[in-house]
Amino acid sequence: MSGHSKWHSIKHKKAATDSKRGRIFTRLLKEITVAARMGGGDLDSNSRLRTVVNTAKAANMPADNIKRAIQRGTGELPGVSYEEVTYEGYGPGGVAVYCDVVTDNKNRTVAEIRHLFSRYGGNMGESGSVAWMFQKKGYLVVEKASKTEDELMELVLEAGADDMRDDGENFEVFTAPESFYAVKEELEKKALKLAASEIAMVPQNYIQLEGKSAQSMLKLMEALEEHEDVQHVWANFDISPAEMEAINT
Repeated sequence: MSGHSKWHSIKHKKAATDSKRGRIFTRLLKEITVAARMGGGDLDSNSRLRTVVNTAKAANMPADNIKRAIQRGTGELPGVSYEEVTYEGYGPGGVAVYCDVVTDNKNRTVAEIRHLFSRYGGNMGESGSVAWMFQKKGYLVVEKASKTEDELMELVLEAGADDMRDDGENFEVFTAPESFYAVKEELEKKALKLAASEIAMVPQNYIQLEGKSAQSMLKLMEALEEHEDVQHVWANFDISPAEMEAINT
């Protein structure tokens, strides 16, 4: 993995705003339902479910909502049947875009996602068209005030992480997917504040964007992330701080 995308930092800052809009509840409820369906409703034996439930609690989701979502996943309550799918494509400037989606209607969702790509100067691709440009990694972001770089490096490596980087404002921690939950729980035990934590598709390299291509790419990312069926979006673009400031003024 080479390069570094400022979009990571932007997404961290957006998280608080997203939670206020309520979209995060919809996303988390779907994830809880799917996780319970795939691995059962026991938090102790289902690490994926345990992690998303903890995230939902941190977002102040009511306990009854969490319980019902688990029961819908295990079949104890009737509910919508969700399916996990991925969509791939290209944004402005040839940027690779990878979307994780949870939907109850694939035909509707794929048509809507294709429309968003086209609207903002991109196009949908075939399955596998861009996935090879990403690596599946556990990804956690720790605020710098939590620990010194040396202290955190020692802690995360002992917990099973593969790598750690300084992104200027935070520390980014990378793990193998199978080590993600153990590392996350170890950091939480140490009361470290996580600005982000997810199983991510991390780009192996980045495309630098500027001008209209940068503006259109940001609009595409915003539109995809706002779609009710999209759980996560990853893309291999970078925009310089100066360019970002120009776009936001």
